[in-house]
Amino acid sequence: MTQRYADDDHLAGRTLLVAAAYLVLRRPGPQGDEVLLQLRRGTGYRDEHWATLAGHVDPGESVHEAACREAAEEAGVQVRIDDLQPLTVLHRFERGGPAVEQRVDVFFAADRWTGEPQLREANRAAAMAWYPLNALPEPVVPHERTVLDALAHGELLPAVMSVPVSPCSADLPPHR
Repeated sequence: MTQRYADDDHLAGRTLLVAAAYLVLRRPGPQGDEVLLQLRRGTGYRDEHWATLAGHVDPGESVHEAACREAAEEAGVQVRIDDLQPLTVLHRFERGGPAVEQRVDVFFAADRWTGEPQLREANRAAAMAWYPLNALPEPVVPHERTVLDALAHGELLPAVMSVPVSPCSADLPPHR
């Protein structure tokens, strides 16, 4: 029998995280690697910003399954879970803010998929196009821009990042 938490276990004074999966589709281009971006419109969040393929994790779904589902829903391409390359996990939150602002974003990349990407959700995006990683359009959703800039500079992303960065981290003594 599966052990479960009580239904109300996390309701008082605990954070519940809103999970989302992000997928950076990459391909070689004449100016270096290119990424697929879409111009958000009609979503209510960062409209008129360029963004990767992304979406919330549905109940009963893994972040891997969510990334593959979003690729199909938003761009009409099929990505296999085995072709997802983990990039980083980003914990975004608003100090003292509402619970809905506690987010965990899991970023993947893929350079293999089936189908030709095309805009599939015209009610949520105005355009979709490939851009060189070193020449992204403006503006890009800020937390996605952080990941894309690291990729453009060949930087290794940390396994987990938090935004905002903890103010206490500078006050901690070195680990011995």
